[in-house]
Amino acid sequence: MIRLTRLNRVPLVLNSDLIEHIDVTPDTVITLTTGQILRVRETAGQVVQRIVDFRRRVYGPDPGRICEEDPDRDLVPASGDTQEEPGSAE
Repeated sequence: MIRLTRLNRVPLVLNSDLIEHIDVTPDTVITLTTGQILRVRETAGQVVQRIVDFRRRVYGPDPGRICEEDPDRDLVPASGDTQEEPGSAE
């Protein structure tokens, strides 16, 4: 959920998962997957940054990263690691 401000200065909290797209006209216009349209005081860049900040708080800065303390870390290769199949020759 992100905090935004309507054009009439009324605050709102929006489920960012419902955002379909953001248009930049003189106002920032957010169209939701429900078809509802919201006009807010924040710029499109500010809205996007709030979404990124919210998702980092929820999912962490890098959800695909394996922690060193993870006991199952050997089960998933780290990015860039490749595993050769037995019997494969180049």
